[in-house]
Amino acid sequence: MRLGPDTLAHLPADVGTCPYDRDAQKIGIVHFGIGAFHRAHQAWYTDCAMAAGDRDWGICGVSLRSPDVARQLNPQDGLYTLTERQGEATLTRVIGAVREVLYAPDQAGAVVTRLADPTCHIASFTVSEKGYTRSPDGGLDLIAGRSSFYPLVAQGLAERRARGLGGLTLLPCDNLAENGKVLARLMEQWLAADMPDMVEWFRRECRVPSTMVDRIVPRTAPQALTALERHLGMRDAGAVFTEGFSQWVIEDDFAGPRPQWERHGVQLVNDVAPFETAKLRMLNGAHSLLAYCGLEAGHTYVHQAVADPRLAALAERLMRDEALPTIPAAPGQDLAAYAGQLMQRFGDPALMHRLDQIAMDGSQKIPQRWLDTAAVLTRRSLPCDAIAAGFAAWVRHLADGRCVDDPHGEELHAIAITGGARGIVDRCLGAGTGMTALWSGYQHLAQTLLSAERED
Repeated sequence: MRLGPDTLAHLPADVGTCPYDRDAQKIGIVHFGIGAFHRAHQAWYTDCAMAAGDRDWGICGVSLRSPDVARQLNPQDGLYTLTERQGEATLTRVIGAVREVLYAPDQAGAVVTRLADPTCHIASFTVSEKGYTRSPDGGLDLIAGRSSFYPLVAQGLAERRARGLGGLTLLPCDNLAENGKVLARLMEQWLAADMPDMVEWFRRECRVPSTMVDRIVPRTAPQALTALERHLGMRDAGAVFTEGFSQWVIEDDFAGPRPQWERHGVQLVNDVAPFETAKLRMLNGAHSLLAYCGLEAGHTYVHQAVADPRLAALAERLMRDEALPTIPAAPGQDLAAYAGQLMQRFGDPALMHRLDQIAMDGSQKIPQRWLDTAAVLTRRSLPCDAIAAGFAAWVRHLADGRCVDDPHGEELHAIAITGGARGIVDRCLGAGTGMTALWSGYQHLAQTLLSAERED
C-alpha cells in the first residue's frame, strides 16, 4: 500500500493529516527546485497556512534536472509525510500543499501555463547557489541560464502581460547574500537579452524580496524510510525528515497576495540582512568547517564532528570569535544565544546529517560562508584562524578527491594535487573561470588563505 488520498484513512492515529479540502484549493505558487528542503520548509509553512483557513495556495513544484521527485509525488497526488526529529521525540504529519510536480525539460509548456494562470501570485526558488548560473564577471551566464528557470519565468511573465495580468513575486530561498537583489538583477539581464521590451514591465509589476531560510534537512537515509514504512503501514516515496527548529525571514515586499505565513512563525521584516548574514556566516560557516575538518578526521555525521572536542572548539571559535563580531545585529537579535542554539542543533544525533552533503559545491559556498567574514577581520587586522583551518581542510578535501561533489570538482582536484592552496586561490581569483564572480573582491585575502597551508 502506498500513501495517497485513498489510503489516508489507514494511517496510524498519531500521524497528522491535512484538515482542508485539497481539491478545492487552486494553485497559487510555482516553486522551482522541489527538493527535500522545500518540502520541509516553504511547503510546510504553506500547509500550515491552508490548514488555518488560507485558500488557493496550492504548490506546483518544478524540477529542472531530474524527474525523480515527480515520480515520487505525482502517484501520491503530491502527498508526503514530514517527520520532525528532536532527540528521542518524533512527530510525523502528512503535508498536502503540493498539488503536482512538473519536470521542466519535458513539460515546459505546462510550467509556463501555471505561471501565467491568474491564480498564481508567487514563483519561489530553492535551486542552490549554482542554480543561478552566474558568469565570471558576476552577471548571468546566458548559455547556462537556458537550462535554468530564467526562460520559463520570462515566458510566464510575458504571457501574463499579454493577458493583462499583474506581475509575480519572485521569492528566492537559497543561501545567497542579498538573494532578492541577486535574482532581480539576473532576471533583468535575461529579459534584456531575450525579451528587452519586458524589462520595464518587470521592474514595475514584479517584486523580488530577499529571504533567509533555516532548517536542517538531512538527506533521507534508507533505514529511516524503512522504519517509517513500518510505522505508517504503507510506503511513502516522498518522505522527508527534519529537525523541530525552523525559521523563515522575508522582506515584506510582495507584488500581490500571499499566504498569511506570519501567523505560523514567519518573520516579515524591512531588512533581512542581519538575519541572512548571521545564518550564512555562523550556521553555514560552521557547517562547512565541520564538513571538511570532520570528513578529514574520519567522521560521517555532523553530531559526530561536534562531539570531537577539537572540532567543536574550532566551530565555536568561528562563530563566536570570528563571525559574530562582523555581524550588525538587528534589535533583539541575540547572536551569542544563536551560537549556543546552533551547537545544540548540530549535536542532535537524531538528525543524522551527513558531512558529505554539506561539503557539496564548496567553490560556490565558501565566499559567502567564510570569505565575507575573513574580509572584515582582515580590514580590522584581526585573525581568522578557524576559517584558515577550514580553508586548508577544503583544499585537502579537493586533493583527496574521493567525495568531491562540486561543479568545478575535477579541475579543482587536479589543481589541489599539483598546486595546493596557492593553486586553488590563484584559480578561484583568476579570470576565465565560473568561480571568478563568486570570489572577486577577495584578492587581499590571498595571503591569509595561503597561510592555511600549514598543518593545524
